[in-house]
Amino acid sequence: MSRPIYVRREQQGSVNPGAILEDVMIEKRILAADRVRRPPRSGFSWIDRRFLREHAPHLSRDAMLVYFFLTAVSDRDGLSYWRDVSTAAQIKTATGSLVRAREELVGRDLVAFEPPLTQVLSLPERSQAKPEREPTRCGPPRSLGDVLAEIAARRTGGK
Repeated sequence: MSRPIYVRREQQGSVNPGAILEDVMIEKRILAADRVRRPPRSGFSWIDRRFLREHAPHLSRDAMLVYFFLTAVSDRDGLSYWRDVSTAAQIKTATGSLVRAREELVGRDLVAFEPPLTQVLSLPERSQAKPEREPTRCGPPRSLGDVLAEIAARRTGGK
């Protein structure tokens, strides 16, 4: 059974990357009928497409990996209780990287964490999504040389 879908094809080699050349209809069909993905009899997980569109572009690689892992191992309520050491070993990263990635997910309101439980949360509505924090600046941009000269002056007691 085929189903038509419409995709936007980008102009190849364009000076303006992302320029839309045309909308194209693709006939969507099952490629391997004997390998159609079905929900498992035990366990429960999925990735909401909104995560990929609205949240993933703002996350670090480690945070995306941790999010995907947590969605794969969580129950129907989004809960999992994997230890940090076990999770880090499973996704082949350092425990510190895992902790920073999880903190990033908590900060973006994508997971809740109270040891030993982690919960993958329903995605916040667009208006509720926490915006990426802007870096704090004190004054106008300065050259690296000026910053280093200021640090050197502070160390020697001068200004």
